[in-house]
Amino acid sequence: MDDRVLTPDDARQRLDAWKGRIDRLASDTKAMSDQFQQLTVTRKDPDGMAEVTVDSSGSLIGLRLTREIERSSPDVVAATIMTTIRGAKAELAARTQEIIAETVGTDSATGRAIAERVGQQLLAEQTRDDGYGRYDDYEPDPAEAPSPPPPPRRVARDDGDDEDNNLNLWR
Repeated sequence: MDDRVLTPDDARQRLDAWKGRIDRLASDTKAMSDQFQQLTVTRKDPDGMAEVTVDSSGSLIGLRLTREIERSSPDVVAATIMTTIRGAKAELAARTQEIIAETVGTDSATGRAIAERVGQQLLAEQTRDDGYGRYDDYEPDPAEAPSPPPPPRRVARDDGDDEDNNLNLWR
């Protein structure tokens, strides 16, 4: 910046240029915000047990479980769901970074600040301690997995019908 005194026309030109930059930044920020609001990520686990959907804030908005869960212990199912949610949030964070780059740009202080904040919001939750262990290092212990329940017993009992001697096999 030079030390000369601005003429009214020079001052007006600088203000107009500054206003133009601010207007572009506001428009780009609005476009970014609109894209963020529409963003959801759906992810399936590799074993086909669960499908999760997270919204733009990283909140779980959908969970679909398949019959594959019947073949696994509850701890494995829970770990699979949590891992799939973490994966969806990581994908969401990557997609938000793309949106930031396409709209406000990552070369500006504003773009860098927004990118950092969004990344912290989406990924910081994955490493917090919930009292049961850190989310990012939770692995079920196979030794602690409960044994499967015994198969249902069929108990024959007399249903009081002596004519055909049928046994009611279900209680």
